[in-house]
Amino acid sequence: MTAGLQLGVIGSLALSVASSVAIVICNKALISTLGFPFATTLTSWHLMVTYCTLHVAQRLHFFEPKAIDGHTVILFGFLNGTSIGLLNLSLGFNSIGFYQMTKLAIIPFTVLLETIFLNKRFSETIKLSLMVLLLGVGIASVTDLELNLLGSVLSGLAIATTCVGQILTNTIQKKLKVSSTQLLYQSAPYQAAILFATGPFVDQLLTNRSVFAHKYTTPVVGFIILSCLIAVSVNFSTFLVIGTTSPVTYQVLGHLKTCLVLSFGYTLLHDPFTMKNILGILVAIFGMALYSFFSVRESKKKSTNDALPVSQQ
Repeated sequence: MTAGLQLGVIGSLALSVASSVAIVICNKALISTLGFPFATTLTSWHLMVTYCTLHVAQRLHFFEPKAIDGHTVILFGFLNGTSIGLLNLSLGFNSIGFYQMTKLAIIPFTVLLETIFLNKRFSETIKLSLMVLLLGVGIASVTDLELNLLGSVLSGLAIATTCVGQILTNTIQKKLKVSSTQLLYQSAPYQAAILFATGPFVDQLLTNRSVFAHKYTTPVVGFIILSCLIAVSVNFSTFLVIGTTSPVTYQVLGHLKTCLVLSFGYTLLHDPFTMKNILGILVAIFGMALYSFFSVRESKKKSTNDALPVSQQ
């Protein structure tokens, strides 16, 4: 891996973490403090603003759009939009603990799908580091595991659509040789469309309140605009990270964000925090360090082998 590519990967990871933590802080204020609980509808606005921003950037020649097969981009857009809606429904019909387990299950299912359908091989050391990571996040964030049939079905569908969507994000970029910006520009309208159509229904189902009847005060509108602007960076960095690394690495990064958000909630917002949370975060960070170390080592080994003459290999 060249130095330029390494810096690009590090930059995309840092942008993803910073923007994701920022949007969590903004949305926490919007939902908890200002009483705007319509998360699915808000996500549709995020995607529409992202598309409009990219359209302006394209018109100003910051990047060149690239045509992608219509069926591919429509299927991809609707799949990603559906996965967001299902994750929100899963949270609404399950306990917090079971929802956290749903998010944890995305990593092993992604590994399983990539192994079966893409013939990708994960070393024992990578698998071990992922197990340590999942154990730590589970200790830190899982509180209870109340089960119900509808919630379990929704969680299963959320896991499946999220895994497939993230694998497709990586596969489409590499197979069709499109950048993360080009793919996001093409797919964002379809993701926004499905959430814009279903968001108010999903939100009313979860909150028993209508997004159209909400009182939009100046602070609420201000935080919605801020959330949408930060979301442009979140959406861009998500596609960038998955395209330059892998869906599994993106999920590992997601759990790092979970630990940072938990730590932020304790230090600045004085959320309830126990030794169990601290232990879980430390174990998760150790797992992330192991995953990073083994991933870099295997990447360097692969680069060395690729550079050797066939006789030496």
